[in-house]
Amino acid sequence: MSTYRELSLEGASAVDLVVALYDGIIRFLYAACDACDRDDVTGRRIAVKRALDIIIHLQARLRMDIGGRPAAVLSEFYASVFAQILQGSQAASRSKFEQAIECVRNVREAWKQIAASPDPQPEQETAFASIEAPQPTPQQALELDTVGSSGWTA
Repeated sequence: MSTYRELSLEGASAVDLVVALYDGIIRFLYAACDACDRDDVTGRRIAVKRALDIIIHLQARLRMDIGGRPAAVLSEFYASVFAQILQGSQAASRSKFEQAIECVRNVREAWKQIAASPDPQPEQETAFASIEAPQPTPQQALELDTVGSSGWTA
């Protein structure tokens, strides 16, 4: 029997699936924050591992040959968030997790804008290997570019 979450993703567009993965990262980072507050090392490590697993999945699915500059910026973003989460886990730092949440939330909103665009162009699809996601428009690419120049370093 399918769970509610599985049913809600059935028939979702590729971009909606990417947004759902970002939601998962955010949810697990909030769980890591809560674990920090409780001094729950095991809970923090589990939540961090799940968030990092999603980031690894997203980065592994980037198609640099098709995605061009937006794919490269996303790759840098994923590496930066990965490093930020590792630092937060090592220091058991709620504030580092919250910084990572804010960054992920910003890029999630860019994906939501892509999902809301009225006419994605089919010839610009397949930025990801297993997820057919429309390429960002030039304006959205500029918005994603600002993430790469946010001062984060891996």
